[in-house]
Amino acid sequence: MLSLIGFAMIAIMMYVLLKGKASPLILFIGLPAIGGLLAGFSPSQIGEFAMAGIEKTSGNAVLFIFSITYFGVMNDVGMFDVLIDKLVKKAGNSVVAITVVTAIIGILGHLDGSAASTVLITVPAMLPIYKKLNIRPNVLLLIVASAMGVMNLLPWGGPTVRTAVVLGMDANILWKTLIPIQIIGVITTIGLAIILGLRESKRGAGISSDSKDVAMSQVAATVDEKVAALKRPNLAWFNILLTTIVIGILVVDAIPATLVFMLALCAALVVNFKTVKEQEGRIKAHAASALLVSATMLASGVFVGVLNDSGMLTAMSEAVLGLIPASAGPLIHLIMGVFALPLGMILGTDAYFYGLLPLVIKVAETYGITAINVALTMIIGKNVALLISPLVPPTFLALGLADIDIKEHIKFCFGWLYAISLIMLVCGVIFGIIAI
Repeated sequence: MLSLIGFAMIAIMMYVLLKGKASPLILFIGLPAIGGLLAGFSPSQIGEFAMAGIEKTSGNAVLFIFSITYFGVMNDVGMFDVLIDKLVKKAGNSVVAITVVTAIIGILGHLDGSAASTVLITVPAMLPIYKKLNIRPNVLLLIVASAMGVMNLLPWGGPTVRTAVVLGMDANILWKTLIPIQIIGVITTIGLAIILGLRESKRGAGISSDSKDVAMSQVAATVDEKVAALKRPNLAWFNILLTTIVIGILVVDAIPATLVFMLALCAALVVNFKTVKEQEGRIKAHAASALLVSATMLASGVFVGVLNDSGMLTAMSEAVLGLIPASAGPLIHLIMGVFALPLGMILGTDAYFYGLLPLVIKVAETYGITAINVALTMIIGKNVALLISPLVPPTFLALGLADIDIKEHIKFCFGWLYAISLIMLVCGVIFGIIAI
């Protein structure tokens, strides 16, 4: 009975999320409450399960509030604008240089963990140059997709935080385990940019001599006056230094990540905005996205808590065990790692991490495979699938800006991104991060 209710909850969640019929927040709260009652648990018991789950997610939810706001402010003040302008000017009319610069901008632009802002930073800035140099816009979106997928492993990235919630651990600790794999991903992304640049050169790209000046003027003309008023080019050195210090502290784990972003946000607001009205204006500007993500994170604690503490997950794993061949059991984490990209692309973020991941972890434990080992294999491919998933709104934002059809986009990008996810997975095994 418990297993049937558990499977029904996950199936309903996946279906409704795929159809876009309800907010994840509603599903994460409503489904476990109904499922718990159907399973025969009292409201007080369900409340205990839910609070146990919320307790595990609260730390990461607070981290999200301050990290999203901090990087939102950094985006407002144009932290990397000067650096990006110099990179574009340095690249000139070299096709390979332009594609490599695209990768670097995508990597830097996704420091905030926001897919939408990365798309808005990268695509409008680079698309005019691509058009003038006769480089296919598909190449631009592929490089951005790879950069975002790799950088989304950061501790304030959605998939990493969701995985940490399921594991009941600090997102920063999980990220430190992933750092070597992320470095490989960054190197692979730049390598991909070089390969694509060479391929485009062979196709005849790079024929325009005035592309750089025209493209830069087009980009400058599209800058909104209100957006421009928030820029602080004279403080770029401070903002870059502050962000570098933040990342450095996170790497050495000297101070809790949440406190790091609290202090950094205070410093960023005080230095970049002199009046209380301006400071509060920046907080309000990013409050909606920070609150929605964090509220969803807390709500997911209800779902995970009821699923775990009610015994549903155990019953479900026992049912699945009977379907898995004995020879495949010890390799289930690697099998899931191989298929992580297509699964993540089809299921979407919440269904993948809160529905599929806990079940695989529970099944894998029977074969002596640790939860973190399963999580490491499954997070890599899902991250790389970020900008080719039809369930991710920024995918359509990018497609709209580049005027590309989604089928064409997936067909062009899928093979390359799948290869990158497999390279990162193999390197994780070689480095001993992922145990066989």
